[in-house]
Amino acid sequence: MAAAAALVLRETPSMKKAVLLINAMDIGRFPRLLTRILQKLHLKAVYHNVKPAALQQQLENIHLSHDKAEALLSAWSTMGQEAVEKFRLRSLAPHKLETVEWQLNLQMAHSAQAKLKSPQAVLQLGVSNEDTKSMQKVLMEFNQKELFDFYNKLETIQAQLDSLT
Repeated sequence: MAAAAALVLRETPSMKKAVLLINAMDIGRFPRLLTRILQKLHLKAVYHNVKPAALQQQLENIHLSHDKAEALLSAWSTMGQEAVEKFRLRSLAPHKLETVEWQLNLQMAHSAQAKLKSPQAVLQLGVSNEDTKSMQKVLMEFNQKELFDFYNKLETIQAQLDSLT
């Protein structure tokens, strides 16, 4: 089942006012404003990788006039995929994961409990800093439930990354 397109244009009071002003504007003067609109819209549309058809539907939902919507869609269609690609390649944080090492530890007994069985997973992440070019090791220890929760979060992140490709 396909996920619903992200809503990047909400029909708020300020959006309604902006649409009224845009619709009243002469189409000959619209290209100058279009550049400013695209600057604001691009980050949200790129982040959600909005397809032209979904953007068109959202423009109709906020009642943007047909000629203005067509101009905006044309600009998004020509520049959108390039913007998505640039966004995908850009590093948002100066830290980058370089290495992942792991080990399993199993504590079989404890002085107070003879039949204690406590498995632990230890992850060692090698994280580089793009600014200082240094490598830092981060140790993370998980019990079974914590590791499962962490795994589910990673699966969510992976699904979101997959939606950008």
